[in-house]
This record gives sequence, C-alpha cells and structure tokens, in this order.
Amino acid sequence: MFSTTEITSHEIASDNPIHQRLFFAYHQASQMIKGDILEIGCGVGRGLAVILEKSGTYTAVDKNGKLIEKLQIEYPNHRFITHHIPPLESLEDNTFDYVITFQVIEHIENDDLFVKEIHRVLKPHGKAFISTPNIKQSLTRNPWHIREYTADGLEKLMKKYFSKLETYGVDGNEKVMQYHAENRKSVAKFKKLDIFNLEKHLPRWALQIPYDFLNRFNRKKLMQNENSLSSQISHTDYFLSNTPDKALDLFYIAEK
Repeated sequence: MFSTTEITSHEIASDNPIHQRLFFAYHQASQMIKGDILEIGCGVGRGLAVILEKSGTYTAVDKNGKLIEKLQIEYPNHRFITHHIPPLESLEDNTFDYVITFQVIEHIENDDLFVKEIHRVLKPHGKAFISTPNIKQSLTRNPWHIREYTADGLEKLMKKYFSKLETYGVDGNEKVMQYHAENRKSVAKFKKLDIFNLEKHLPRWALQIPYDFLNRFNRKKLMQNENSLSSQISHTDYFLSNTPDKALDLFYIAEK
C-alpha cells in the first residue's frame, strides 16, 4: 500500500513526524467544518476519523483506485470516487459546503484548472482548505511534485478565483524544528555526493526511484539515532502561524 515515501504512512515508525504534520491539517480543518464535505486527494484516509465527526455527507476523490476501494469498504455510507483530476467532472456545481485538499496541488499539472474546479463545486460562501509544502523549506527537489509554491505564488493563484483568502503557515515547536534541522543536515550530506548535480538535471521520472530509496533510508537513519525525535512528535507539536512565507507548509482558507 505504501510503495512510495510520497504516501506517508501512520504504520511506518520513521514516517511519524511527517504523518503528524499532515494529520495536523485535518485537526485544524475539523474545528471549522460542517455539512457537505469534499476531500480531493484523500489518499489512505489519514484524516477521515476527525473529518467524519463534523460532516453531514462526505465525498472523496483520489486517483489511487486501490485506496479508494479499500476506503469504500471501510466507510460504506460515504462516497468514494476514483478519478484523475482536474476536472471534477462527476461533481455538480455549488454542491459542497467545504472542500479540503491537503498536500495535493503540488502534484497537479494544471493547477489553475484545479483551483477553478474547487471554486465551481463549492456552494456560495463555501470554503476551501488547501495545504502544500513551502518551497523555501524544502530540503531537496521532490520528483513526485510537479512544482512547489512560495507563499506569494500560491496566494496569487488562489486570488484568481477567490476574493476572500486567509493565509497561514504550518509551523512546529522546538521539538519539530530540531527534527527538521537534523533532517536538513542529513540530507545535505547526501547532496554532497551528487557531484554531477543530478538532483537538478534529471527528469522527474528518472529521479523518483533513487529519491524514494534515499528518503526511506534517511528517515530510518534519523529514527535510529540514540536521541531520535521521530517517535516523540505528535500533531499537537504543530500550530498555525501568520507567517506562511517562513512556515514548513502553506495553509490557506479560501471563501467563495
């Protein structure tokens, strides 16, 4: 099920800091949502438990058919759709009170159409919650991402379709930032071995397998350190900040 490190697992101990960082977004959204919910890119269903507590109806769209089939069996009273996006062609205009899409937009080729479609399926005054990595905090090129965003870049894209936009960042406490610093230091050692700068010049498809191997190796290495923070971090160690430009992730709330 977790054939790539891009699908972060709650079942793999070395993935815990990243899993908790992603899980935080769901907890944050769950404090503000209700009614008819659409999740775009639900993946393994990381935040379903907290989202379903607040939703009237829940619909999820993801391109991974195996994950969707598994979730539909586990949650038969909700709707799961296998579909490559955009567009959201199986969904009607003005349907959802809230759209959540976490760590997805960086994988989308046509990000302009993606945001336009989110706006289309939202009800009037409905809100969208979007998170994505802050490129300024990325440790290395991620070949699974079509692109990554600056705070200003994502804001400019969102404002093409949404006039009301709240811009936040996902940050971490001292424990989280210590782990992030150790991770950065470890990744820098690997990058020194890349004397031909292949990280920058290889096509995305050629970099994906070595990236996954080294990423998994690095996470395990960090976990095995005597004073490892990997298992100590929880979603409560993350928080929203008003400085998205400096944050680990961008977390934006857009209103139709």
